[in-house]
Parts: sequence; structure tokens; C-alpha cells
Amino acid sequence: MKFLVESGGAEGNAGPSYRNVLAKDTGLLQSPPGVDCLWDLFRASVEKYPSNPMLGHRPVVDGKVGDYAWMTYREVCDVVIKLAAAMSNSGVKQGERAGIYGANCPEWIISMEACNALGVCCVPLYDTLGANAVEFITCHAELLIAFVEEKKIGELLKTCHATSKYLKTIVSFGGVTNDQKEEAKNHGLSIFSWEEFLITGGGEPVDLPEKKKSDICTIMYTSGTTGDPKGVMISNESLLINLAGADSVVQSIGEPFDQDDVYLSYLPLAHVFDRMFEEVFISHGSRIGFWRGDVKLLVDDIAALRPTVFCAVPRVLDRIYSGLTTKISAGGILKKTLFNLGYKMKLDSMKKGIKHEKASPFFDKLVFSKVKERLGGKIRIIVSGGAPLAVAVEEFLRVVTCAHVVQGYGLTETCAGSFAAIPNEFSMAGTVGPPVPHIDIRLESVSEMGYDALASIPRGEVCVKGSVLFSGYYKREDLTQEVLTDGWFHTGDVGEWQPNGALKIIDRKKNIFKLSQGEYVAVENLENIYGVLPEIDSIWVYGNSFESFLIAVINPNQQALENWAGQNGITGNLEELCENAKIKEHFIAELAKAAKEKKLKGFEFIRAVHLDAVPFDMERDLITPTYKKKRPQMLKYYQGAIDALYKSSK
Repeated sequence: MKFLVESGGAEGNAGPSYRNVLAKDTGLLQSPPGVDCLWDLFRASVEKYPSNPMLGHRPVVDGKVGDYAWMTYREVCDVVIKLAAAMSNSGVKQGERAGIYGANCPEWIISMEACNALGVCCVPLYDTLGANAVEFITCHAELLIAFVEEKKIGELLKTCHATSKYLKTIVSFGGVTNDQKEEAKNHGLSIFSWEEFLITGGGEPVDLPEKKKSDICTIMYTSGTTGDPKGVMISNESLLINLAGADSVVQSIGEPFDQDDVYLSYLPLAHVFDRMFEEVFISHGSRIGFWRGDVKLLVDDIAALRPTVFCAVPRVLDRIYSGLTTKISAGGILKKTLFNLGYKMKLDSMKKGIKHEKASPFFDKLVFSKVKERLGGKIRIIVSGGAPLAVAVEEFLRVVTCAHVVQGYGLTETCAGSFAAIPNEFSMAGTVGPPVPHIDIRLESVSEMGYDALASIPRGEVCVKGSVLFSGYYKREDLTQEVLTDGWFHTGDVGEWQPNGALKIIDRKKNIFKLSQGEYVAVENLENIYGVLPEIDSIWVYGNSFESFLIAVINPNQQALENWAGQNGITGNLEELCENAKIKEHFIAELAKAAKEKKLKGFEFIRAVHLDAVPFDMERDLITPTYKKKRPQMLKYYQGAIDALYKSSK
């Protein structure tokens, strides 16, 4: 295996364990000298890059949005120290826990760094983990103070009947109304605007305590699809080693980040995927720009920020792919011919091992540069994580964006990036690449799903070992023991080793069910196959042991749906089109065509569909913040439609 070295032999039903070849340098497995926590890392960047722009946002004045305004590293640090002093004066001590609740913005990062400075455990708050998640996390983590986005204050105050037992101080990222102050007072809470709280620091220097690598830096509650959120405890050491390992990978491929790089932060900061990327950029003195929180304005924010690095979950990239392909299909014959010719030539060249910037410079300038400009014109790396990205989408974006497109893989419990594909290695397409240097990886057989880690093509559950792992689930030692065996963390994801040492995620261990004829269905694999159709924005495939066939709930692509309806003389708004029987027949036919192309088995074909004009969303508790489907919640929400589909299809 080109990128791997064997670090241990096979054991029982487990295949051999491997490391990245870079791990031969043992220095990669340690945090930087003199750095014991994230505060040390931030402080070093402030000393090295004091005048560099660090945090940027787009101010809106009188309804008009302006250009990005920036705070330098020194300016950010000054506010962090003031905030840490205010926290200390309010009674928050080292080892206690502080919540941060709201959308991505400079104040989120500043609050986090103030927690790091005081050795206070930072606990991101999600309201998208379920209806009572904010109340549950606040009480479970016993939060003493919470920093809150202005528009989220009302939601937090609704929980005070339970949370005021622990919560004593609320700090708004913006202002506070008199009514909110009165309501907080009734619950025995102190509530401050951002500026008011900074003043309480008194302007005097604060004594920052000594921090240790073993200290818990953050507790991140997972966006799990079932049950109560689990608090993943992550130490300073785990975070620092992960950052060092990520840096070593970037440096080794000749595409290092530097102070001129710009990162667009739009994924939830409460999620470890975005958190780790931000820490990498901070360590290099780079810039972090925030979007305005409206997905409809995301492209405009990208154009204004002109990022060099863009991270996304597959669902976002799928929409970009769908939008671009639909626009190309609607173009004139000359434009389509030119695009298709350039696409084929460049793709063929890249498959032969030619680097993307040299694969087709003529068509890059003539055709694909226009796509790149829609993403700001400076994009050089697009990173996908959170779920598998379809090969067709990855190949398309590699060609038309003129940028590296790579997949990564990791969990909150492994501090995000456990695998990362190598840019300009086209053989990595469709995989998450080799493991990062600071972990050991092995596959364990999953016999009930037919996956054998000892076969000629090894397939099995992905297991991770190393000091980068989490320190356990907060107050849930029982759950910790369920996923950790002899130091190996069991991810629940099923992977397949590729000949070049890359890993491909092919399934989810828990997402398997049996149909009435006894056939097992690996549902995520089917959703990845069907989900790349341009007519589909998102799909949920369902079946159970009392039925012999599969059905699906689909969020159709509006433009593709309306185009097909118009061509076939069908009229109506989107909701009416979703109810049209001929349109449903069209979707079933397209699904069958995809199934035949992929040579799926008969029981893996979709026999009936329900079209939902409203995208699967967090407001209905159907998906997690990283767009993973909450299958039990989906079943409950669509139960009526499912019953009707099975009844009408018999």
C-alpha cells in the first residue's frame, strides 16, 4: 500500500493495523514544544502575526451589507483578555464549564479563546440536536455561564425553569432588551450585553492559570441520530496532536497553508470539523471570514470574501453540482459542446496522473475559469466531510472549479480529521485517503453484513487507536466502554481498503435492515447511488422486515422538476407537482435506470416514492447539523406517507 506501513498484525476477526508512512517521524506524534493548550497556540500566533487580519464579518448598516471588516490578531487578543477578566470577576474558575450558543461569528471565536485562556471547558450548545437539547446540555454539563447569539437569547431563557439551577450568567453577542433583563432577573440570573460584560473586567490584567495537556479543553455533544446527545470530552493534548498531524500532511503534499490563506467559516463552529480547520488557520496567522447565516446569500458572501479554502458537507456540494449541471444543460448547443469537450479532455488527462493545473490550461481559461469566479476566483482547496461524497460529484468539481477537491473523514471522538485524501492524486477520488500520521487504523469484520477484514479486498468496521482519541463520554462511562475495546475506538462506519492505501467509506454498521424475504439492505450505499441523480436533492430510502420492497422519500430538485414538467405539459406549483402521479412515475423510472446501471439486485430497486417539496431540515428534527439523516425521526415524521405507499403498491 503506497501510503501505509503495517503497524500490527491481524487479530481474531480484525485485519492488520496500519499507519501513514509519515508516522516514521515520531515527532509528528507529539504536540509542538512549549505548547500545552490551545491558548499557547493562539498566543504564539498573536506574537508572530500581530497585524495580520484574523476575523472578518460583513456589517449590515441601514439594510445594506458592506465589505468584510477585519480584526487583527492583536485586536482579537486584546478583547479575549478583557473577556477572560470579566469571566474571572463573575466567578468562573478553571475547570468549570462555559456554553457558547449561536451562529458563526467573531464573538464565537473570542469567547472560545477566553475559555482557553482561563482553562475553562468550552461546551458548544446546539438547538439542532433535538427540541430539548439546549436544556439537556446546559444541565448535563452544569454550565455556569453562557455566551449567546442575540437572537438565541429567548430560546435559552425558555429553559431557565430547569437550567437556572446551574446557569448564573448570560452574555449576549450583541444587545439585551429590558424584557430579557427582567425575565433573567426573575430566574436569579445576570444577563449582559457584550459591551456591558467586557466593562465588568475592570481593565486590570487577569492572572491566567497554568494549563496542562491532560486538561479537558472542550466537551462537544454529538449530533447523534438516536437518544440523548453524548458529551465527547476532548483534551488539550488530543487537539494539539491532531493539529500537528494535519499540518504534517499539508506540508508533505506541497500545498501548505500560510498567512495569505482565507477560510470561509459557515459550517457550525460547534462541530469539530469546522473547529479543527479554524485552529489550523489560526496557527498559521491566516484569515477566517464568517458568512451571514443565510444559505441564499452564501454565494454572495463567497464572492465578497474570495476564500482560498472552502469546507462543506456533501449535501452542499451536491447542490452546487446539481445547479451547475442544470445550468449547463439549459445552455446553447455551442456552449454545451465546448463545455463537454473541455470536460472530457481535462478529466482524461487528470486520470492519467497529470496535475489539475496542467491538465487543460486552455479550457481552464476559456470555460472553467467562469465557474471558479463564482466561488470568488481564488479557491484552491475544497474539503468535503461529514458523509461520503459521490464520485461523480467529486470528479465534476475537480474539473470545473480548477481547485483541489478532497474528502476527509473523522468523528468528534477522533478529533475530526482521521483520514485525508491527497490533492492531485486522482486515484483518491471516491475515497477519504490514507490515515493521518498520528493514529493507527484497522478494519474489523462485520459478518452479518458480509464484510470480511481478512479478505483479498479488506472490508470492515473502521477502528482507530492513538492519543488523539477522546477522553470518554461525560458522565457516561458505560457508553465509553461500549465503543472502546483495548484502546480501539469503533466508529460504526464500514470501510474498504483500496490498493493505493486509501480508505473508502462504503456503509454504516447500524444502518442495515432485513426485508421480509430475508435480504439485508445496506441503506446508505443505496442513498449514495440514487442521490447523485440531477432530479434529486436528497433521498431517504426505507424498508422493513414486514415488507418485500423498498420505498423512498425524495426532496426533488426544483429546477429539474419544473423543466421536466414543462416539457411534458404538466403545470402547477412545486407542491402540486410533487403530488402528480406522472411525475412520481418519472422518478421511479429514473431510479430504476440508475439501479440497472449500477447492477443493483432486484430487492434494492425503489418501488414507490413520496416527493416532499420541503427539504429535510433541522427545524423538523430530520437531520443533524452535518446533514446526517435522523432515521428514527424520519420514520416517525413520514409514517403516514410510508403506510400509504406500501398500501397503494400492493
